[in-house]
Amino acid sequence: MRKLFTSESVTEGHPDKICDQVSDAVLDAILAQDPKAHVACECSTKTGFLMIFGEASGNFDVDYEAIARKTICEIGYDSDDVCFNGNTCNIIVHMEEQSADIAQGVNASYETREGSEKNSNALIGAGDQGMMFGYACSETAELMPMSIELAHQLAKRLAQVRKDGTLPYLGPDGKTQVTVEYNDGVITRIDTVVVSTQHSKDVSLKQVRHDMIEYVVKPVIPAELIDKNTRYYVNPTGRFVIGGPMGDSGLTGRKIIVDTYGGHSSHGGGAFSGKDPTKVDRSAAYMARYIAKNIVAAGIAKECEVQLAYAIGVAEPVSVCVDTFGTGIINNDKIVRIIRENFDMRPAAIIRELRLDRPQYRQLAAYGHMGRTDLDVRWEQTDMVNRLRLAISGASER
Repeated sequence: MRKLFTSESVTEGHPDKICDQVSDAVLDAILAQDPKAHVACECSTKTGFLMIFGEASGNFDVDYEAIARKTICEIGYDSDDVCFNGNTCNIIVHMEEQSADIAQGVNASYETREGSEKNSNALIGAGDQGMMFGYACSETAELMPMSIELAHQLAKRLAQVRKDGTLPYLGPDGKTQVTVEYNDGVITRIDTVVVSTQHSKDVSLKQVRHDMIEYVVKPVIPAELIDKNTRYYVNPTGRFVIGGPMGDSGLTGRKIIVDTYGGHSSHGGGAFSGKDPTKVDRSAAYMARYIAKNIVAAGIAKECEVQLAYAIGVAEPVSVCVDTFGTGIINNDKIVRIIRENFDMRPAAIIRELRLDRPQYRQLAAYGHMGRTDLDVRWEQTDMVNRLRLAISGASER
C-alpha cells in the first residue's frame, strides 16, 4: 500500500521561533542564577516590537530586554534591511511572580502533603495537569521519522549557507517541508520537497530556485531517494522579501509539531519553550521520548509511542500508556510494567535523571527538541538499552 507523509520545519528566523528562542533565553538566564526557579515566560511579536510576559519566581535578577535584544540580533535580525531590528525594536516586558496557589502544589507534592510519601523524588508535584507523548521509530539513525528529520536538516542548512556567506542574500526567515513515500510501510522515495526562504529584493526567483536546489536540497536529501518524479517547490509564491515579524506575527509555543515528531505521533496539550522543568509539559515530554527511544534502541519495538499523564501537584503520573503499533516483541501491557519498574517518572526524578535544571534550552528552541544528537541533551541517550533487554527477557517468561 502506498502512503505519503509530510512534515515541516522552520528556521530560527521564523516569527514563532523568535519568540520560542527569546522565551528559552530568558529561562536559561534565570536557571543560571537559580536552578530551582519557577518560570513560565512567553513572547509575542509583530512589526517593530516584541513583548515578554508571564511568571517567574526565585532568586535571580535578569535584564529581560537585554536578553531579548541579544537573542534577536544573534538570530540575524540586526538591521532594518531584514525587516526586524533587535537593536531598535520596541521591547515590552510584563513578568509577574508565579501564583501562590500553583506554587504550593509544586513545592510540596500531594503525596508529601498527605504524608503518604517521604522519598525525595516525590517532594515536588507536577506543575500542571495534562498528557505528554514521546515517540521513536527505526527510520533514521536518530530514531526519528525521516520526514521531520530531513525537514530539520534542510532548515538548518538554510541557516548555515546564510551565516557562512555561501548565499549572503538570504534572510533569517524560512520554512521547509518534506513528503516521504512509503510502500507497505517501507520508505521508497522522497515525493516532494518545499523550501521557502526570505531573500533580498535584488535577487531573481530563478537564482533563488537554482541555489536552493544546489546548496540546500542536494546536500541534505539522500540521492538514492530522489527520482525523476520528485517535485521541488522553491518560494512557490514567487517572492519572499518581507519576512520575520513584519511578514507574520509570532507567538511562543505555536510550532509544537515542529518541536517534536512532525505529526508522526500524538501531542499533548502544552508547548515547551519558556517553561522550567517542573512543568511536565516539558520535562515529561522529554522523559517520554527518553523511554520510547530506549525501547526502540533495545529492539523491543520498531516504533513506540509513550503517553504520560499527570494531575497538578501530584508527583506520580496518573497513567502510563504504550503503543508499539504492532511492532513490539512482547505485548504493550508488559512494556508498561517494565517502564514502571525501570523509570522513575515523578518530576523531581525526571529533573535529576535528565539534568533539566541547567541552562540548555535556547539551543533547542529551533530545529526540534527531539532527535538532537548534535547536542548534549540527556533524553537522547540510549543508556537504558541493556537494562531493558534484561527486563524483557524476564518479562517474556512471565
